[in-house]
Amino acid sequence: MLDIAGELQRWLAEGREFAVATVVSVGGSAPRGPGAALAVDSGGTAIGSVSGGCVEGAVYELCARALEDGETRVERFGYSDEDAFAVGLTCGGVIDIMVTPFGGRAPVREVLRAALTAVLRGEPGALARVVDGPAELLGKALLVRPDGSYDGGLGGTAELDRTAAGAAGALLEAGRTGTVAVPADGAGPDSSRTGPGGGAYCPGGLTLLVESSVPPPRMIVFGAIDFAAALVRTGKFLGYHVTVCDARPVFATRARFPEADEIVVDWPHRYLRGTETDARTVLCVLTHDAKFDVPLLTEALALPVAFVGAMGSRRTHRDRERRLREAGVGERELARLRSPIGLDLGARTPEETALSIAAEIVAARRGGTGVPLTDSGTPIHHDTRSAATAA
Repeated sequence: MLDIAGELQRWLAEGREFAVATVVSVGGSAPRGPGAALAVDSGGTAIGSVSGGCVEGAVYELCARALEDGETRVERFGYSDEDAFAVGLTCGGVIDIMVTPFGGRAPVREVLRAALTAVLRGEPGALARVVDGPAELLGKALLVRPDGSYDGGLGGTAELDRTAAGAAGALLEAGRTGTVAVPADGAGPDSSRTGPGGGAYCPGGLTLLVESSVPPPRMIVFGAIDFAAALVRTGKFLGYHVTVCDARPVFATRARFPEADEIVVDWPHRYLRGTETDARTVLCVLTHDAKFDVPLLTEALALPVAFVGAMGSRRTHRDRERRLREAGVGERELARLRSPIGLDLGARTPEETALSIAAEIVAARRGGTGVPLTDSGTPIHHDTRSAATAA
């Protein structure tokens, strides 16, 4: 539900009572992943979405019922072969949705308030809620921080809360949203406790939905050219924190890149060597000039980042590969280089080129093929039952 943080915080500030339906898990072809949410207030106003339209009406009614009876419930929606007009996912998938009321005095309301505040401040944190377990614990929540501290409670023992916080913290560290199991002894897989004597026993164990909120991933665009300006806009649209880096101060200016989060005047390879990157970082090299490209890509291909792409013609690419080999870059590292960057869309303008680059980045991130869906025969929505989704 952290995807509608701004609206929910406003509702809390206005003292509204509301219920939130959150996607817990998906199977097969489903339009939205775990954490997607629809909220309904006591006046009937709705925000967000859990399915892109397939089951919104039924979920709206579940929220209204939760506001009336104060009960948290989990419902499953799937495709109905018997009745094509039955409420279900016409795309053929299955989704589990938890509906939680947030009344004026509910303790979980304060946990939600803290979680929303952290999200809107850009502070990392994970909201962990019980989605399977004893009925009295359903919907109970913890807000877990990177240092292991937490707010809230699951309604059991302090040790159960600590174990749940540890499990949620592991997903937070990876920047992932998904479900995690807490065993019946509530002590975690490394504990020697095996049952009620452990002091944190929860019959049957618990399943938590952990929604991680981490700073946006970085996109670093090297080369302050017209194509870069279009790519900056596209990167911002996709939710990246976008940096433009170029060694030429006359081109790397705020006037040319008003939407960039950062503009850096430095030699690209030197900047990359000193800046922070992680497994979600995207590096787009648009300079197509050997004196910039070779030292920069030598650094980039040694980093555990998500994507490294470089612009240029196929002739430029062949020359670039030759120079990189001469600089000592191995074949394994070269295999990570996406060059020429972008999918074949027939792009000509900077905006079209930015779209082709963004399409390749999304395909690489989500495991897509990049071929037209008309011809692919593959599922439109990838099955995420066995893996948590990236934040």
